[in-house]
Amino acid sequence: MKKKSVAFVATAVLSTSLLLTGCGDSGQIDGKPSSMTIGSASIGGTYYVYAGGMSQIIERATGIPTGVEVTGGPNHNMTLIHNGQLELGLVTMGPAYEAWHGEGDWTNGVEHRNVRVIFPMYNTYSQWWATENSGITGVRDLEGRIVGVGPQGGTAGTYHPRILELLGINATIRHAGISDLVSQHLDGQLHVNSFAAGLPVASVLEMSNQRKIVMFGLDGEDRDKVVTEFPYFTPAVIPASSYDFLTEDVETIGIWNMAVAHKELDDDLVYDIVKAIFDNRTTLEQVHSSASETLMENIDKNTWMWMHPGAIRFFEEQGIELHPDVYPPEYVR
Repeated sequence: MKKKSVAFVATAVLSTSLLLTGCGDSGQIDGKPSSMTIGSASIGGTYYVYAGGMSQIIERATGIPTGVEVTGGPNHNMTLIHNGQLELGLVTMGPAYEAWHGEGDWTNGVEHRNVRVIFPMYNTYSQWWATENSGITGVRDLEGRIVGVGPQGGTAGTYHPRILELLGINATIRHAGISDLVSQHLDGQLHVNSFAAGLPVASVLEMSNQRKIVMFGLDGEDRDKVVTEFPYFTPAVIPASSYDFLTEDVETIGIWNMAVAHKELDDDLVYDIVKAIFDNRTTLEQVHSSASETLMENIDKNTWMWMHPGAIRFFEEQGIELHPDVYPPEYVR
């Protein structure tokens, strides 16, 4: 079935964070807090919608008021949780890898080891689109163009400029929230927009309702080069059924997303959170169809980042074998 709209049924408590990544001030995480906040990304993206549904499920299951914070995306969420300024968040495994190892200028060399994986979310698909009359049909057409890549700290904002640089494509990069970038695109201030998220993206649907657009990704030798350079990316396919304007599948790359928590959250609380998500997965899928990939067995996509002991208990009770490298130092069998 074609996806015509994204239902955002969750009511989220929003606040815009102005905290700088890599800051040294640490917050204090209460193991059983009176309220919790989930770090998402910009309004209009999949993280924002997914976190809204997640917050409602958690609040109903635990009785703890749970809101959503608009942030700069995965990079920012890793730093905010590591520093104890958020309890929960959504991250993509590429930025998470850099944060975990203190790589990349944005980490300031800080290894973000206070963050723990709690459950798998969905695959993030690299998506690029232009208006039909632009004549742009692939990344090789982006030389000299103005390209939107989402907010700084987001997956696209981090990796799409690197991908273009790796491929030797000289483009002008524009960072902003995806909703703002769609407005700029509609006003003719951008030649191309791009994002990295689950399917479908509400802002892509918004633009396709106002302009005829074409979508493309990465394939062939360009994709091989990117996957070799950034091994946390894998070949992926955007099904034609994802968007009404697509007539065929789109070859691209993908990267997995995980829900994470601060390591100091109470084990029983995290267990209850993870259980509630999987008990209500169909409800979460009604909020955003990307949750169709929120399956217990997809926890095997995490092979290196430590998991929260409460989450480990849940998955082991389900008979799911976890990678030996995901057990944290504080875990007691």
